[in-house]
Amino acid sequence: MTEALSKYCWSSYVVKNLKKTASREYSRRYAFPAKLSRMHGTIALPLRASRLPARRVSRITVSTTAWRRISTVRHDGPKPYYVTTPIFYPNSVPHIGHLHSLVVADIIARYARLRNPDQPVLLMTGTDEHGLKIQKAAEARGMQPLAFCDELSEHFRALVRKADVNSTYFSRTTARQHHDAVQHLWRQLDGRGLIYKGRHQGWYSVSDECFYTDLQVEPVEPTPGTQGETYYISTETGSRVEWMEEENYMFRLSSFRSMLSEHYAAHENAIYPPKQRADVLATLSEPLNDLSISRPSSRLSWGIPVPDDPEHTIYVWVDALTVYLSSIGYPWANKGETAIQSGWPPDVQVIGKDIVRFHAIYLPAMLAALDLPFSRRLLAHSHWTVNRHKMSKSVGNVADPIQAIDQFGTDIVRYYLARVGGRFKDDTDWSQSQLEKHAREITSALGNLLSRIAGPKVQARVAGHARPTLDAIGADKLTSGLLESLRMLPSDVRQDMDQLQLADALERIVAALQEANMLVTRIAIWADSTPIELTLKAHTLVRECLRICGILLRPFMPSKAELLLDACGIPLEQRTLQFATVDRPDIVVGDLRRVVLFPKSTAPAVSHGGDA
Repeated sequence: MTEALSKYCWSSYVVKNLKKTASREYSRRYAFPAKLSRMHGTIALPLRASRLPARRVSRITVSTTAWRRISTVRHDGPKPYYVTTPIFYPNSVPHIGHLHSLVVADIIARYARLRNPDQPVLLMTGTDEHGLKIQKAAEARGMQPLAFCDELSEHFRALVRKADVNSTYFSRTTARQHHDAVQHLWRQLDGRGLIYKGRHQGWYSVSDECFYTDLQVEPVEPTPGTQGETYYISTETGSRVEWMEEENYMFRLSSFRSMLSEHYAAHENAIYPPKQRADVLATLSEPLNDLSISRPSSRLSWGIPVPDDPEHTIYVWVDALTVYLSSIGYPWANKGETAIQSGWPPDVQVIGKDIVRFHAIYLPAMLAALDLPFSRRLLAHSHWTVNRHKMSKSVGNVADPIQAIDQFGTDIVRYYLARVGGRFKDDTDWSQSQLEKHAREITSALGNLLSRIAGPKVQARVAGHARPTLDAIGADKLTSGLLESLRMLPSDVRQDMDQLQLADALERIVAALQEANMLVTRIAIWADSTPIELTLKAHTLVRECLRICGILLRPFMPSKAELLLDACGIPLEQRTLQFATVDRPDIVVGDLRRVVLFPKSTAPAVSHGGDA
């Protein structure tokens, strides 16, 4: 993402419609300076103003003129490239959707390292361990909530390890450092007049941990002939809701609607895919309600207490969203510079499409109030289904990611998740037959290609001969096509990855490998009847194809890619994106070794022409 993506900073608070009869008392009581700056008919409050009581202020709005764009903060060294996953709710064991989020984020983080090895890369994941769902699930197991979270959180840690996800931080919202960060954030919002106490009512979903309005729910009638009762569900998630009325603390979310709308309208790449951005803009075209950010502790005890008010527990989404900050050291002692050096803002936040509202509206509003820049990009992936039906524990169709990895191997499953689920626009079906199909695809394209050119007969034919030049390879009609494909491949993959089109990037890599396989078959490099000059051209070019594709596959299939590059004799320092080209004169190519990339236990049988 380029620096053209604006980062907004809260510079003053704007109050409209102050009651004239209360203005003098208000200024005296809250010790405002005698001279209040005027901005377009509004009154700008100083940053250190005390809490603004709801009864004294009818409405707080954010004037767009009170926001300033800030350029990159100067600091020593590059800002770390920061990628986050959603933090997972450990009320049950992980499913394939959790694995998808992890793998997508890891691919993006690994590609950032590949592209710029001098820039630090941070990848944060973890578990969201507070809330009513956890509280009830622990009670059902007869366990204390923390012990319950300790047990299930370890399942997610195990999945991170199993999936070869190179995470920098595994954060838990029950950690003390996070607890302190959440309460600090609350005090900052409160001190700036953005929190007040009010009566809240709405449709509450325990499953989603949020309130819905009347327009966001629909009734579900009982099946005819049964004694069931009508109940209501969320139209967004299908989760059951119940009507609740309670006294809560409220965050003045409504004040940020115009600013958020203008931001997303101006920045097409802020949310991907485009449909999700369009949905957010549609939401922001209507008035926003202020956000309930606490629950009575009598109803929700398992959470972080509101500072100085133990009768209330901080809303689980305020708690959860703060983890992206707390994971990299918030609150920072030296605001701004150390925030940037720590990695803020995130470069990409990987989330599920069902939690876009929380990350695209709630989190940016809080960031704006804290003088912090927005996340540079949100990637909202679609959901995985089984036989075109939503995964459900009650139905028994939840795909087990650990089982899939045990059966096919980590890199095959990673490849499938990116190849099939890397376009993010539509829900994707988890299918055993499709997994087997794509396992055969990569095994044939990559594993067999290495075996064919590294076989003893081919190696004996090319031994002792000088490598042909690129000019000679390009002048031959049989080999010039693949050479041009390899010249275009790195830039095409870079463009796809920059646009978060993971599946398209992977498709290009596989197409190059398949083209190389066809060349080997067409020329029959193992045959004595094939002229040695042609065999050398094809062998040299296919080795280059494996080297370049091996580098480009490192984010997707890290273990197999490293094994391939080892087999090709590629030095460790030449495995970055800048070396993924056929035209560098300083490429070092060592001896070619024949290795089995995909053991038969995990690789479906495939056939190829010719004796390698």
